Amino acid sequence: MTTPQTGPQAVINGGATGTRTVQNYIGGRWVDSDAKQFGDVMNPATGELIARVPLGTATDVDRAVQAAAKAFPAWRQTPPVNRVKPFFKLKDLLERHFEDIARTVTREHGKTLDESRSSVRRAIDNVDLAIGIPTRMMGTSLEDIASGIDCQTVRQPIGVFAAITPFNFPAMVPMWFLPHAVATGNTFIVKPSERVPLSQSHIFEMLHDAGFPEGVVNLVNGSKDAVDGILEHPGIAGVSFVGSTPIARYIYERGAKYGKRVQALGGAKNFVVVMPDADIPRAASVSTESCFGCAGERCLANSVVLTVGDAYEKIRDRLVDEAKRIVVGEGTEPNVTMGPLITRQHLEKVLGYIDKGVQEGAKLLLDGRGYKNSKHPDGYFLGPCIFDGVTPEMTIGREEIFGPVLCIMRAKDFDDAVAIVRRHELGNATSIFTSSGRWAREYRYRVEPSMLGVNIGVAAPLSFFPFGGSKHSFFGDLKAHGADSIEFYTDKKVVISRWW
Repeated sequence: MTTPQTGPQAVINGGATGTRTVQNYIGGRWVDSDAKQFGDVMNPATGELIARVPLGTATDVDRAVQAAAKAFPAWRQTPPVNRVKPFFKLKDLLERHFEDIARTVTREHGKTLDESRSSVRRAIDNVDLAIGIPTRMMGTSLEDIASGIDCQTVRQPIGVFAAITPFNFPAMVPMWFLPHAVATGNTFIVKPSERVPLSQSHIFEMLHDAGFPEGVVNLVNGSKDAVDGILEHPGIAGVSFVGSTPIARYIYERGAKYGKRVQALGGAKNFVVVMPDADIPRAASVSTESCFGCAGERCLANSVVLTVGDAYEKIRDRLVDEAKRIVVGEGTEPNVTMGPLITRQHLEKVLGYIDKGVQEGAKLLLDGRGYKNSKHPDGYFLGPCIFDGVTPEMTIGREEIFGPVLCIMRAKDFDDAVAIVRRHELGNATSIFTSSGRWAREYRYRVEPSMLGVNIGVAAPLSFFPFGGSKHSFFGDLKAHGADSIEFYTDKKVVISRWW
């Protein structure tokens, strides 16, 4: 393990072939991984190789844990008002480099520049929230719980935590966890997706410059071996994860087996219910934006428009018309409103779902498979697709596609729509469009997804609210950010005292 220079370019160490290789950040230094295998980081819009990422192992994880564990005692003893001071500088650095980070996200993920900017803004929002930790972390007290006896609770940090984060929001999702864990007095390790390591490398340059003590924040690159190293390491107290449901279940079960706190956010099949009394033009516009934003690669994508009664006739053609206005292309180009999918393999997977939908009898109203980008013929592009006649039993009606594919389902009445949503094993988010307060209240009361919208698309809660689903969309007890983050990253100690 070497200790190369620090600074703006330290994260991409040029190799003999000239291909840039991403480094780890451990103990306050940029270091090479001991990995023997490397992955390619591609620009999905152009098919260009832009970096190589080490597929690190448990050895890399152990080094990060050793550094984090060494830093924990002093960081835990640092007063909360002093622990948050580096976050003021971090926020300033993130604002100053805002556009650079957003362009990095677009380059390695493919989403449009506006989408990248929005995600970076959400990341900064979580830094803002962490700055207020001294008041949010306060305990409670009550005197004379019995004669001469007082009781109080205090919140204390626990130790080393880690986050295993997905490819679809490389700048934002790690910031759902790191600021809250560190501000409450823990030390932290981020394992970003090996498909998109550059955004976090860029942000860790700023974490370094913000002045966090050595070992408080650490970055380890890798894939499954690194994930298992995190789950099994006895020095890690808890793990946060965002990804698909099968992997979320694996993270939860394996992490719990090794005695860790776990919050594992899984997949989604988000229903948008459209009632006959809805503002149909608005419902159509918002639904298509919600489905096709980020090329459908987000856990809050609108997967299904579930029409009730004659809302179907009112909205079907409008959905197609709205989707036809979407401009597909490279994310930094003017007027582009949807970028490519993340990899060629994922593109093939989504195409497989489309073929399956056709085979099972759904009608493809809008077929984006023929889209070609003359400027970027090697990009992983797919145009918007809309299926009609989808039933809950179809593969495309059951499974998370994670691509620009919208399904239209029909429900005969409100109760039927509620039953369809309730029967689905996933419960991440949902929304209803209606002019009736009664229907909106009934829907909120009866359906199970933990995040719900009324007359808006499937929207992400702001950082001061909890984020996470229900049923098989979430494994654990405490959600991401919001007040739940304080609960997850601290232990409540109850002190009962009598003094003579």
